[in-house]
Amino acid sequence: MWDRIMEWVVAYGGQVIGAIATLVIGYLVARISRRVLKRWLKKTDLAIAIQRFVIQITYVAILVFAIVATLARFGIQTTSFVAVLGAAGFAIGFALQGSLANFAAGVLLLILRPFKIGDYVEAGGVSGSVKDIQLFTTVLSTPDNVKVMVPNGQIYGGVIRNYNGYDVRRCDLSVGIGYEDSLDEASAAALDVMLRDRRIHQDPKPEVLVGELGDSSVNLILRWWVDATDYWSVLFSITRTVKETFDATGIEIPYPQHVVHLKNDA
Repeated sequence: MWDRIMEWVVAYGGQVIGAIATLVIGYLVARISRRVLKRWLKKTDLAIAIQRFVIQITYVAILVFAIVATLARFGIQTTSFVAVLGAAGFAIGFALQGSLANFAAGVLLLILRPFKIGDYVEAGGVSGSVKDIQLFTTVLSTPDNVKVMVPNGQIYGGVIRNYNGYDVRRCDLSVGIGYEDSLDEASAAALDVMLRDRRIHQDPKPEVLVGELGDSSVNLILRWWVDATDYWSVLFSITRTVKETFDATGIEIPYPQHVVHLKNDA
């Protein structure tokens, strides 16, 4: 028995020791690579999800390579093993092609950053504030506080409107006045309302334009620029103040009306 053991040790001892050394070295390299990558990626501006994915995929790839190298030391044909892994990966990828498309879109969204958490966007047929950007889905909160999870492939494959993409936004408010009212007085009153609001930028200056000669009214366009965060609050405030100002100065905001001419054939 002892002789047989010694023969086996002489014949296969080097392979066993080499296999163990390969596994140990592969494991150590994987751990060191993970630590180095983690420290390096922290210095970049990549999203946390992308950092974790890169670290994990690198760690697993090194371990798989070490296992394949270990099997090769025992004379096992790793070509077939690699082929089986490739075929399994292809089958899984084909079965999960929709999920993989969402994953790829999620990676691009996290890298290119067309929007960030907190932005109000219109994407994938849904409008809302961005609550979270994940690898497969993006979480939006609608204005009535409904949680919506939109597939990233649907978002990246369509038009993305980011209403917080720029710091400053322009606002247009259409207000109709009667044909009998003075355009100069109405324009001056509306301009004064905008100039008194400190949230409205003075460069470019707010302005009042005659937008349309409507069926029932002359439609003025009040135009101003504000910080994107103040857009809705200023719009609601100016709308109310203009109505109150026009009421106080006797400027009419007419109802829709039609003039009917009766023909008397008698």
